[in-house]
Amino acid sequence: MTIEKSRNGSAVDHGPWIDIHAHPGRCFLGGLAPSSPFVALLGAEEARGRVGSSRDGEVSVVNASTVGDLAVLGVRPEGGLYASRAFGPGEAVADHVRQMGALNDLLADASVQAVRGPDDIRALASDDEVGVFLSCEGADFLDGGLDGLDAAHRDGARAVTLVHYRVNELGDVQTEDAVHGGLTGFGREVVREMNRLGMIVDLAHATFEATVAALEESTRPIMISHSHLARPGSTHPRLLSEEHAAVVAEAGGLIGAWPAGIELTTLSGYCEEICRLVDVVGIDHVAIGTDLDANYRPVLTDYRQFPEVAAGLAARGMSAPEIDRVLGGNFVALFTAVAGPSG
Repeated sequence: MTIEKSRNGSAVDHGPWIDIHAHPGRCFLGGLAPSSPFVALLGAEEARGRVGSSRDGEVSVVNASTVGDLAVLGVRPEGGLYASRAFGPGEAVADHVRQMGALNDLLADASVQAVRGPDDIRALASDDEVGVFLSCEGADFLDGGLDGLDAAHRDGARAVTLVHYRVNELGDVQTEDAVHGGLTGFGREVVREMNRLGMIVDLAHATFEATVAALEESTRPIMISHSHLARPGSTHPRLLSEEHAAVVAEAGGLIGAWPAGIELTTLSGYCEEICRLVDVVGIDHVAIGTDLDANYRPVLTDYRQFPEVAAGLAARGMSAPEIDRVLGGNFVALFTAVAGPSG
C-alpha cells in the first residue's frame, strides 16, 4: 500500500513505516523551564524538528511517549537508571499532565496528523504530514487508581507501558529485584481496563513473570515495544530470553526490535538482530521500536536511517512484503486487533 511521497517528491513503493516506541526530540521535556536539571542534563526539547525529520526517512508514523517516572529518576554510579526517591503527593500526576499537554501541543501543528486508530494510519496521504500516536511509558501517573487511564485515552494516548524503572503499583521491572512476584492485582485491573478502552498494553521493562501474568489477564494481544534477544552469556536484564519473546508472539503480540548499544555496535548488527528475532518469533510478530532520543548508545540515531534498515533486511534475504510487515504492517495489524479499525 503506497500512501505517501518522500521529501524529494519521488513515489514511495512501500506501506507505512512506523516507529512504535520513541521520545523524538526528548518530547518528555516539553513545558519544563530552561533551568530544569533535566534540560541541563539532556538538552532542550526539540520534538517538532525531530518528528518532521521522519519524512526524510520515509517514515509515516512515529510514536511520542511520556516518561511516567521521569521526576524521580537518577543514574547509578556504575550507570543505569533507577528511581532515586519516592514521588511526592500528586507529583506523578502533575508531571504526567505536563507531558501530555506538551504532546498535545505538538499534535496541534498543522504538519502533524494525530493517530487515534488504525484508520488514521491508512488515511495518511500527504508528504507534508507526519502521523504521531501518543503513549505513556510507565503507568505511575495512575497513582493507584483507574480513572487516569480514561483521561489518558481522552488525551490521545493509545498505548501504556505498565512499568518503567520504578517498581510501581502494577508490577516488577527487569532492572530491579522482584517485589510483587510479577503483576499485582491492580496491574491486572489495569490490563482489563486497557482492553476495554482499546489501548495497547506494553510490557517493555516488565519481568517475564509480569509479562506472563498480563498475558493471562488480557483478551487482546500485547506488545513489548523495545527490546531484543539476549545472546548466550548475556547478563543485561533488559534483554529477552527466547521464551520471553515467544510467549508474547504465541498470544498474537509484537516485539519492537530495539537498536540499543547494550550488545549492538553497528546498524548492520541491528539488522542481524531483527532477523534473529524473526527466526525466533516469526515474521508477523516483529516491529521497530527505536527508543529514539532516550536510548542507550543507539546504533540508529536518525529517521533517515530507516531506508538503510530496509536495505539491510533485503540483503539478508527478507522480501519486500516481509520488510513492509516488520517496518509497519505488523503494528497496524496489532493496533487493529486491540482498538478496532477506527480506534
